[in-house]
Amino acid sequence: MNNIKHLPMPDRLIAEEVHLTIHNVDEKDKLWTLLKQIDFSQAMDVWIKPHESDRSLDQNNLVGKWYRDAEAQGDQTAEEYRAYCKLHFGVPIMRKGSERYREKYDRLFKDRYTYEEKLEWMQEPGDYPVTRVMSVKQFAQFMDKVREHLEGLGFQLTNTDKMFS
Repeated sequence: MNNIKHLPMPDRLIAEEVHLTIHNVDEKDKLWTLLKQIDFSQAMDVWIKPHESDRSLDQNNLVGKWYRDAEAQGDQTAEEYRAYCKLHFGVPIMRKGSERYREKYDRLFKDRYTYEEKLEWMQEPGDYPVTRVMSVKQFAQFMDKVREHLEGLGFQLTNTDKMFS
């Protein structure tokens, strides 16, 4: 027996924020369709800017390899090096680049947890989002800082010539 009720779609879209990526000229009608659905009972800000891709899989793989390189040569696990780098390099990049990220991180973490607890939150299973919300450019900055830090500890890292920006 089907107890699901099908409700009519609202003719007005109400949301705090809407994001739409238009990949080519054939998709530009998506914008008009979306605009027709927005509730304009209050003033709205609209931005049109070039799309900035998420960081690449190659970037992810390389920095992950660096953490494993550090684990093989150092006294911590790859996950511990990753957590340190997320907290010390990733969080400042994200706080600087996003008012929304800064507000949320500061409210949830800044004065609420000890340093050790923050490091723990950067690891699985908590894995507070830092690098996964970075743009390609932000992740390239992050990688520069990670490389500089790990090499500064004396670690030999794989493929440091393959930096992506």
